[in-house]
Amino acid sequence: MGIGEESVPYEVAWAEQQRLHALRVADEIPDTVLLLEHPPVYTAGRRTNPEDYPLDGTPVVPVNRGGEITWHGPGQLVGYPIVKLPDPMDVVAYVRRLEEALIRSCTEIGVGTTRVEGRSGVWVLGQDIPDAVVDPSQVVEIGKLTLRMGLPLGIDPRLAGPEYAASNAGQRGDDRKLAAIGVRVARGVTMHGFALNCDPDMTWFDRIVPCGIRDAGVGSLTSELGRAFPVGAALPVVERHLSEVFAELAEPALAR
Repeated sequence: MGIGEESVPYEVAWAEQQRLHALRVADEIPDTVLLLEHPPVYTAGRRTNPEDYPLDGTPVVPVNRGGEITWHGPGQLVGYPIVKLPDPMDVVAYVRRLEEALIRSCTEIGVGTTRVEGRSGVWVLGQDIPDAVVDPSQVVEIGKLTLRMGLPLGIDPRLAGPEYAASNAGQRGDDRKLAAIGVRVARGVTMHGFALNCDPDMTWFDRIVPCGIRDAGVGSLTSELGRAFPVGAALPVVERHLSEVFAELAEPALAR
């Protein structure tokens, strides 16, 4: 939809999402994904706590997705899939597919990523701490999802399977989130989506508590690779892997 000098203001992209969502609900268009870059903007999902807002009073746009507060801006590839989910609707499976497409993309680019138990998105794990002893005060009982249409739902066992690293409990250094996911599903069709940090000014994240997570950090492809990796280089890779992952929805064996 637009990157670089053609980056798309958040309000413009939001209006386009709503237009396409109505068309997809009516089966007037096929599944569609908007890929773009935004000028700097903070957005707050339904689970955002007031104390996570910028301390300096920087404006925040409230949105109806799940999740908490995050930043969008130059150097970040944003994707808004407008996808009709199969019936019966499985939002967890959908979030996992977004994660899978981004994990495959990062692998191709040269950055190993994974999922973290109880936390959506795509992560680079911190280094193991030798001889670390778990501090019980740092162990968090996972009782609800952070991203599922903004509703506090019980943990799904598929979010604690072998694909997920254990949540950080003082046994390794700070994990770093490379891609955030925040979704909404209305009338069976998805809205909002993901943001992959390619080459952003990371100081934008210093003003907020990104996604409400205080015991982990935020990373980028550039910081992990040790060289600049712009949005334009990531875009075709992510586009291809999104197409591959969602094509698998047509295969019954992979739809579960």
